[in-house]
Amino acid sequence: MKPKLRETKTQPAIERGQRGVLLSDPLRISRRTFFIPGSLALLLTLMDGTRDIGTLRTGFELRTGTPIDTSILEHFISDLDESLFLENERFARAYQVALNDYRSAASRPPVLAGKCYPANAEELSAFLEQYLDQVENEGLKQPGEVKGLISPHIDFKRGCPIYAKVWSKARTVVRQADLVVILGTDHNEGKGRITLTRQNYETPWGVIPTAQDVVDELVSEIGEGVFGYELNHRVEHSVEAAIIWLHYLLGNKPCQVLPILCGSFQLFIERDDSPLKAPHITSTIEVLKRVASGRRTIIIAAADLAHMGPVFGDPSPLDFVGRARMAKQDERLIDIMSRGQVDDFFAEIRGERDQRHVCGVPPIYIALSVLSGVTGRSVGYKQCPASDDGTSLVSICGILYHS
Repeated sequence: MKPKLRETKTQPAIERGQRGVLLSDPLRISRRTFFIPGSLALLLTLMDGTRDIGTLRTGFELRTGTPIDTSILEHFISDLDESLFLENERFARAYQVALNDYRSAASRPPVLAGKCYPANAEELSAFLEQYLDQVENEGLKQPGEVKGLISPHIDFKRGCPIYAKVWSKARTVVRQADLVVILGTDHNEGKGRITLTRQNYETPWGVIPTAQDVVDELVSEIGEGVFGYELNHRVEHSVEAAIIWLHYLLGNKPCQVLPILCGSFQLFIERDDSPLKAPHITSTIEVLKRVASGRRTIIIAAADLAHMGPVFGDPSPLDFVGRARMAKQDERLIDIMSRGQVDDFFAEIRGERDQRHVCGVPPIYIALSVLSGVTGRSVGYKQCPASDDGTSLVSICGILYHS
């Protein structure tokens, strides 16, 4: 047996006065959390599927200078296995059960209802309308015909003022749309994949149907691999955040959506490559352009901007100077995005080596590529706290692209 740790979420934790790491499952196939004492945490980096128990023990002892009993190691691996944190047959069976359940359900249920926003339809309507009222009372000039927009995917508690600014200006065109393409950040995929689903998305007001014909067209161009990480749709919040605002503004007006999850572009950044060198990305852009030319379509990037401070692995907390510098860098990036300059946008991210952890890069890049040449206007910007002491921040913005 050569245990391999699968992709998990890790975070520092303290249990019974002992520092360590807490493992959890971002896909929620396992509902367990698994605490690993700091003294054993190194084992996680060694469990890559190439080492048996004996080699793991030797590697651990050589690196730490601390002996470890085989029985302790066996118990450790067994607990990880029982918790479905290992990439093996047990996990594969559990994954397939979860995927079958997801696909056979009547629709994809909202995961943020009752957490990020009210689960009751009437309460949710009142919740959103209070923010829209505030924005519409500002009397901002309406743009021309909206072709697309960038909307945050941060939680509503922190982001509602920006959500409202951008969605209020899209109210009219939303009610005229036949198709809304929602490009969301896939926080659980790190290799730049495009992930589709055939599931319809449910909200507290009902269900918005997914455009099956467009899914078919993308599959014919890219292949069935677009469903390889379909279960990510079940837990990903970025698309859901946009669909809530969309469905509220639609009311009872029929409209289809195309939910697309976009994996990290980190590989392209590290290699100094253009995402257009990936056939699945160029094919996605081409299909979306073709579809948008034949029906009334809105392209939405559900995307946040920078994530900075100790919470995100940065060595220093953000002080006043750091926040000002962050705002200046964001302002430059937003200006490039507003002018629709997709190549300059990615060059800016690549030049930074993505040190500011801009998690919305893939959906913004694809949206700008599809919109190609349409200019935009920034309607809001905010730095949102990501820690109790305010030394870590997430920045968000709203941009409308119009004719």
